Amino acid sequence: MKVAELMASHVEFIDADATVQDAAALMGELDVSALPIGTPEDLKGIITDRDILYRLVAEGKDPRRTKVLQIASKLIFSCRADDELGVAMELMASQNVRRLPVMDDASRVVGWLTLSDLSRRLLVESAVVQTALHELTDRVGAA
Repeated sequence: MKVAELMASHVEFIDADATVQDAAALMGELDVSALPIGTPEDLKGIITDRDILYRLVAEGKDPRRTKVLQIASKLIFSCRADDELGVAMELMASQNVRRLPVMDDASRVVGWLTLSDLSRRLLVESAVVQTALHELTDRVGAA
């Protein structure tokens, strides 16, 4: 399976000049744990809920005055839409990241792949997991 089959093709960005408070509010509205910073043509970083927790809250910074780029992850790992899912999963595991921007040949963001997307798909498609869930359900129903 290719990344393109699972990635979200609509990606919400936050402006690099936005505050962390703005980012937290947008993350809450969208029910996401990370936002890319910049534009599809100019990805400047990624701000995550963990960045907010460890680089803002834990350090006592003001979310109304701190810009997203001040605490964001700027080292960005990405994949391509035509990559096999296994390649993306290996990259996520080896770099300990939970999301990947999906880039085209011009280094433009064309999608977003998350660990949640992968886990949902694997749970649905895994015969082993499905069999175990059915057996568990049958046992609970019989009790």
